[in-house]
Amino acid sequence: MPRGTLEVVLVSAKGLEDNDFLSSIDPYVILTFRAQEHKSTVKEGGGSNPQWNEIFLFTVSDSASELNLKIMEKDNFNQDDFLGEAIIPIDAVVAEGSIPETAYNVVKNEEYCGEIKLALTFNAEPEGYNAEESYGGWTESNRDV
Repeated sequence: MPRGTLEVVLVSAKGLEDNDFLSSIDPYVILTFRAQEHKSTVKEGGGSNPQWNEIFLFTVSDSASELNLKIMEKDNFNQDDFLGEAIIPIDAVVAEGSIPETAYNVVKNEEYCGEIKLALTFNAEPEGYNAEESYGGWTESNRDV
């Protein structure tokens, strides 16, 4: 798999289980790609159909093939509640370069419980590119005077 950057635009979700009795749920998303993890903002009062429109970047450097999204509900008094997850294969975006806004199923205990909408873009590093050399390390700045 080529090296590069995976850009994830977290757009929205719909049909999430609203399990708060007194108010709307406050959902957020934990996005994980290999050991890299990002967390969206908590959409207070976002309810079953929150809108985020947030961008997250992940470094792709090996054969990892999926992006994991865990949809959570912020709970002020207890542990945050797990609402469901979506697992997104990234092979298509690496091959095509981008995938427009697409709805993916959110699943909990192997049952459909809503959907989450994302747009994906993969920016490949040029052939022969070495990120470590591009930062201008000590070898470039230590010149004989």
